[in-house]
Amino acid sequence: MAINIPCLRHSGAMTISAPDQITVRVLKYDGTEYRRWKASLAQQEDSLLVLDAEFEHDVQHQLLGEIKRGTRTIEYYWLDRWYNIFRFLDEKGQTRLFYCNVNLPPTCEGNTLSYIDLDIDILVQPDFSYQVLDQDEFEKHAELFGYDDDTRRQAHSAVDELIAMIEERQFPFIVDALSSSVSSVVN
Repeated sequence: MAINIPCLRHSGAMTISAPDQITVRVLKYDGTEYRRWKASLAQQEDSLLVLDAEFEHDVQHQLLGEIKRGTRTIEYYWLDRWYNIFRFLDEKGQTRLFYCNVNLPPTCEGNTLSYIDLDIDILVQPDFSYQVLDQDEFEKHAELFGYDDDTRRQAHSAVDELIAMIEERQFPFIVDALSSSVSSVVN
């Protein structure tokens, strides 16, 4: 079964021939691949793609510590927004935390979804307290890679939009998501 999804940064559509075999690629602004993993399409609605993924390798994160192989995430990608949101799950399928990435809207090619990471992140705890991270890294890379004014403006707008979503408990930052299983949020 093939699924056609409009891709707003490319003409035409992303055709997913195997919804359970999507590759997600994270790139730096210069096009260098930073990370890659496999995911499956759990839901698609308008410009929103919801992916279900597991960490394929242990990852050491400066703030989150060690993320063990097999850790599940529900990943929310909007094809027309400058951010994505990862919902980290514990071993029981309960929400452990949210991690937001500020990035250029994703591009789609075949079964691959790619996005350019702009370094600013927001860590959201289960009580919805949050911390904006890596703004200094954003500024450093903005200078290094020559981000244009629109990219800088869009990145800061994305942070403002994410904070509003968190504070107003807008999807996917909803109380029910913290006490429900993956299937009830994804389906």
